[in-house]
Amino acid sequence: MRSKFLEWIASAKGIRQLINVYGPYFGAGVKVTYINKDFRQAKVSLPLRWYNRNYVGVHFGGSLYSMIDPFYMLLLMNNLGKEYIVWDKCADIEFIKPGTGTVSAHFIVTDEMLAEIKQKTANGDKFLPTYPVTIVDEAGDIVAKANKTLYIRRKR
Repeated sequence: MRSKFLEWIASAKGIRQLINVYGPYFGAGVKVTYINKDFRQAKVSLPLRWYNRNYVGVHFGGSLYSMIDPFYMLLLMNNLGKEYIVWDKCADIEFIKPGTGTVSAHFIVTDEMLAEIKQKTANGDKFLPTYPVTIVDEAGDIVAKANKTLYIRRKR
């Protein structure tokens, strides 16, 4: 029987709370504000602070990237289960406008995404999907656009 601690640590709430105290995110000021119970959505925010500003006083690009780094991988791992390998493979980010104030990103895993992954990996083949992520400011204006490419394969 699983202990209550192990159940908590595997839950969306437990993972959200652990990520929020994880050194690289805590140090950058990244906050996971929401992960739903079925791991289909996550929301992340980053307020502008003295320690995550760049030389000209706006969000440091590395902090903007770090706020979006593991979330598609995390959501997909929890939806696909232990019979799949899911890794972040690569990413690109385009900075659209300076980030000031609090910026945020929203991640959604759809039924269509899961069906495509299962179909493309059914024979043990690797699949390298790319998912877009948009970072917006408090007014909803786009601060940065990124593309996250994942490595996904069904275990043999």
